[in-house]
Parts: sequence; C-alpha cells; structure tokens
Amino acid sequence: MHIGIIGGGIIGLCSAYYLHKAGHRVTLLDQDTIADGCSFGNAGMIVPSHIIPLAQPGMISKGMRWMLNSTSPFYVKPRLDLDLARWGWLFYRHANDAHVQRSIPALRDLSLLSKTLYQDLAANGDLDFEWQERGLLMLYKTAGAEHEMAEEADVANRAGIEAQLLNGQQVQDLEPDVQVNVRGGIFYPGDAHLNPTELIRSLVAYLRTNGVTILENRTVTGFGKTGNHVTSIQTAEGAVSVDTVVVAGGAWSPGISKQLGLNLSLQGGKGYSFMVRGLKNNVRVPAIMLEARATATPMGQDLRFAGTLEVAGTDMTVNMNRVRGIVQSINNYYPEIEVSLPKVEAVWRGLRPCSPDGLPYIGRTGRFDNVVLATGHGMMGLSLGPATGKLVSEAVGEKVDSMAIDAFNPDRF
Repeated sequence: MHIGIIGGGIIGLCSAYYLHKAGHRVTLLDQDTIADGCSFGNAGMIVPSHIIPLAQPGMISKGMRWMLNSTSPFYVKPRLDLDLARWGWLFYRHANDAHVQRSIPALRDLSLLSKTLYQDLAANGDLDFEWQERGLLMLYKTAGAEHEMAEEADVANRAGIEAQLLNGQQVQDLEPDVQVNVRGGIFYPGDAHLNPTELIRSLVAYLRTNGVTILENRTVTGFGKTGNHVTSIQTAEGAVSVDTVVVAGGAWSPGISKQLGLNLSLQGGKGYSFMVRGLKNNVRVPAIMLEARATATPMGQDLRFAGTLEVAGTDMTVNMNRVRGIVQSINNYYPEIEVSLPKVEAVWRGLRPCSPDGLPYIGRTGRFDNVVLATGHGMMGLSLGPATGKLVSEAVGEKVDSMAIDAFNPDRF
C-alpha cells in the first residue's frame, strides 16, 4: 500500500518510520525543508508527567492576566478570525474538571507508550538522538506555586506517575554543578530528554536510506478524489497517487484539511528557543521554571532555553518582547548562568498545533475511507511522536491495538 504523509515534523516522520516498518511504501511531503520544522528546535523533553490538558480550570483567567503583559508566557494575538473564535469557544467549554478527569488516562497511556517506544528506538540502533533518563524538575519560587504543584503531584501519583515533592535543598542536591534558587520543586523521575536536532536528522537519514521518498518544498494544492476516497495529493510539481493519506501538517493542518472539506479546529501556538553554548558547569536535570513558564534542557555542554505560547495563527515573526521575558526569568532560578538577550537571528521559533481541548487528533476521519489525521499535539509533539506514529500505522492497517484512541477522534467537534 502506498501511503502519502503530509508534514515533515516529528509526527510525520514517526508515522513514516512505523508505516515503513509495517511494510508500506511511503512518500512524505513537506511545504518547507525538514530542518525548518517545529520539532527541530524544541525543548527536547519526553514528559509522561504531563497528563493534564491545556484546557483546564483556571486557565482562562490566568491567560487573561498574562495577556496584559507583553513579556508574559501566554498571549493570544487579537484578530478577526472565525476559526480563532470557534477555537476559543471550544477551549472555554472544555476548561473544566470533568474534561481533565476524562483526559488524564488517555494522555498518560499515550505518553507512556511513547516513552517505551523511545527506549526501543534508543536501543535498536536505527536512530541516534542522545537519549537521557534523568527525570524532570518543576521549579517554583512562591508558596502559591508550591500549593498548585503539590496538587498536580497528587494527581500524577494517583494516576500512576511518580512525583516527588522536594524542598529547595533537595532540588539543589540534584544539581551539584549549578546554583538553583527556588523554594522547591516537583521531581518526576520517569521523564526523559533527548536532542531533537539529532533525532530529526537521524530519522530523515534512516528513512531516506530505507527507501522512503521525502519531497521537500512541496505545498499541497488539492486532492484527487473519487467519492469518499482520496486518490492523489496534488502539488504545483505534480500529483502523487496514494492509497491512503496521513495529514500530519502541524499548525498548517487546518488549511490542508479544508481542502478535504474538513473543519479542523486548531491554532498555532508559537514558541521560541535559544541556546547558551559551551557551559563548563551545566544543568543536569531538565527543568520547567513554573512562574516563568520557561524550560531549560541540557544538551551536552549546551543549554537550551525555551518558552511562551503565542496563539497567532501561522505568523512566524519573532516577537523579541516575548524572548526577553524568557531571558529575564532565567537568572531568578539559575543565578550563576550568564544569559543575555540573543540576537533575533539566533532565536528559533516554531508553531505548536494546539487543539481546543488539549488532546491530539489521531485516527481516521469518517468523511473519507482512507484519510488518517495525526496533529494537534500542542507542546507535546516530540514527546508523543513515536506513539502517534505507531497508532497511525495501526489505523492505516485498520487494527489499532496498542491503546484505545477514542479520546483523540478527529471528528469529535
């Protein structure tokens, strides 16, 4: 069977990997070069700890407060856009306890499946991506954040995800090489991290070596269809005949889906990252600086900082005010690490595809008999990539048995 995958981010590449392993012929198309995708410069965290969806109680009011500050970690760019209005309304409807409780088992199982698959990939020799299992620290500086994190730790422990509440000295004990100035933190020993740049390069090299066709700089202009069956993916350079289509276009998935007559609710959430290179004394455990909503991930002698969620459609410009917010927060947590505002050309940016309920879209759509969606992973695309790729491969084969995927139904809205 010939599978056409639209999108060369981590979701599309993992789908190609597992579809190839299942014996399919695979062609992957991306509108840019693969190196420009959202997965390439992200924080590199693999986080089974993240089982609470973005749509949760309190997020609406918190987001409204953050929007008043130009350096805040969350921002919705005001614009007249019916798709944004629909997304906002659906987000509002799902920001409640009942939705959170329904989502936790699905996100947990998806994350744990993905971690297991990453462990297999790190061991089987196909790929090289600097896999490290050192856990994750959620760092906080205030009593209010401590209370919030203690509640999240309790939720995690009850769901079977180990979480340890640490005081400031216990956090420092995990970081012998750098000073950490915090009230405390939650340590998730089951989390991991990797080098996303090396992962993408390794995946692309493996796929090309093993006969997967990768077509870069190919914008999808339409589809050939016969009834409820897609026969080809059309581009300016010509049509690609396919037996099944996988839409894994990240933040651009709604535009691709509209060409299929599908109304996919999804918004691009822009994030930024930059590197501090050649540190003699580096962070050992990846961390999320809670109040700043910024992250720090060690990658060899380098340290990648990332953060912000700017809902701005597919706008790829760099807002240096938001980068400044990340820089200003770092020394509040790591006072010995010297960080200055990077030049705009040194700032990486990417769009996270955010669904309104915080759950990805994975599976077949009822509109067609041969279209599978794999998008909407928000800030967890890298973390959930292998599991999604495996599930896509199973959905194409019409036997999904790794886990239940009803919660991720692409037609749920």
